Amino acid sequence: MRLSNAAVGDAQTSGFAWDVLTDLVDVGNRMAGQAGERRGAEVVRDAFERAGARETRLKVFEIPGWWRGSSSLTVHDPHERTHDGQQDVLALPGCPAGEATGRVVDVGDGTYEEFEEKADELDGAVAMASSATPESVDRWIHRMEKYVNAADHGAVAFVFRNHVEGSVPPTGEVGYHERPGPIPAVGVSREVGERLARYAEEDCEATVSVECRNEPTTSVNAEAEVGPDTDEHVLVTAHVDAHDIADGANDNGAGSALVAEVARLLSREDVDLDTRVRLITFGSEEIGLWGAYHCAETTDLDDLRCVVNLDGACSSRNLRVGTNGFEAMGAVFEAVTDDLDATLSTDDTISPHGDQWAFVQEGVPAVITSTTSERSGRGWGHTHADTLDKLDSRDLRDVAVQVAEAAARFASDDVDTQHKSRQELRDAIDQGYEQELRMGGRWPYDDLE
Repeated sequence: MRLSNAAVGDAQTSGFAWDVLTDLVDVGNRMAGQAGERRGAEVVRDAFERAGARETRLKVFEIPGWWRGSSSLTVHDPHERTHDGQQDVLALPGCPAGEATGRVVDVGDGTYEEFEEKADELDGAVAMASSATPESVDRWIHRMEKYVNAADHGAVAFVFRNHVEGSVPPTGEVGYHERPGPIPAVGVSREVGERLARYAEEDCEATVSVECRNEPTTSVNAEAEVGPDTDEHVLVTAHVDAHDIADGANDNGAGSALVAEVARLLSREDVDLDTRVRLITFGSEEIGLWGAYHCAETTDLDDLRCVVNLDGACSSRNLRVGTNGFEAMGAVFEAVTDDLDATLSTDDTISPHGDQWAFVQEGVPAVITSTTSERSGRGWGHTHADTLDKLDSRDLRDVAVQVAEAAARFASDDVDTQHKSRQELRDAIDQGYEQELRMGGRWPYDDLE
């Protein structure tokens, strides 16, 4: 173990990380580019200082911002009903303001095949798709793909219905880097969606109305450092922003609190690091990974050994690591969890979801680290219900030990993480994810074609 027994004991008895998490959720709205996101970054910066890290700072950068106004979904027939409260209907960030009326067409889970099957019905329609991805599909289909497919097939509005029960409508970015998107879009609960799907069988008509603003603004990253002052370094990251409708407790207040706790543990005098560790909580992950891209573009990537990104890492103490094909990083986490008698699941798919992608696409070894739970999909994430009461401080402590130990090993001279070329990454990306990245205006390899 690179962590001392005293450091492990400290992690298991300290309330530091939970206090940071509590401070973050108490900020309230941490929407990208808005005042709460800045306050959240300040909470993390202050936590870095208390943790004993050095070079604590905030870095500001420009983003395309989005502000929520009121939204509504009015069903005209066969039974008229208007949903106009945030507990019923939510606009999706990145969409434009506007109002549109059309016949509701249910495209099921919103797979490419389902859109093609309903192609003749979608022109001028209100397209509705579930947040689920069927087991028959070999990758997760992002809501943005479903949204763009709806617009490309001529739909005048898009309805995104939660597949998780509980009367909570989902939110989430649909514009990506092509903002704002072409048509108004809202999220509704599973219960509202099921009713609307039933009405769609009777050729019902509905009106979607969205009030919002798409305007330039600024976002912020909180940064700090620990360990020796070497050029070569390791990055431990998370995103501090959250959707404006909830506390963003697991997604991703917990990740940000864990980064601060890793800083505290690695700053201890009884923990030796061979390489500098940079700790960053990014802004604007939820609307297009802007903070991570800003960091990648302003970092000498040749000096960057690897990236450990934390996102949704407190739903349990069962660690999950997406290696993006960087086997050496996966092997380190396997060794850590073996030594700690902890649970680990891994996936080697190269995925563009999460801040690590800004580095993966350039060939830098980077993993996304989360935890697994029994809830389907993202669970409470991106809904009103992503609140502190869903989490357990004991899970946070256990994950902190695992991640801090892994980071310490990555910062040692005993571990070698090899970069890959951009061409290698381009060739290894699944065709489905290539399709998604092109659709979202995020395909980074035009220079290789």
